[in-house]
Amino acid sequence: MRFQPQFETRRAAALREAAQIETLLRSLGENAGRLDADITAEEERAGISDPTNAAYPILARVLAVRRGNLEATINTFEQRLATLRQIFPEHSAA
Repeated sequence: MRFQPQFETRRAAALREAAQIETLLRSLGENAGRLDADITAEEERAGISDPTNAAYPILARVLAVRRGNLEATINTFEQRLATLRQIFPEHSAA
């Protein structure tokens, strides 16, 4: 019985963290979508969509690297969220 308040505090902190991660994932997903649109627009402007082409736009290359980094960040947060949901399955429905 003595450990119940401590567990409840950890549970509340984990649920709060999960909610923050979900909000962050939505935002990061929107940013990734914007980067995709920007890459596509730059490719269309240059008329080159093959990244292996030497004339491929530098801006599109830079944006693709940013998108890749963002996707790695999203994957990391998704793994953390999955871990939290395993520990506290009552939050899995959200």
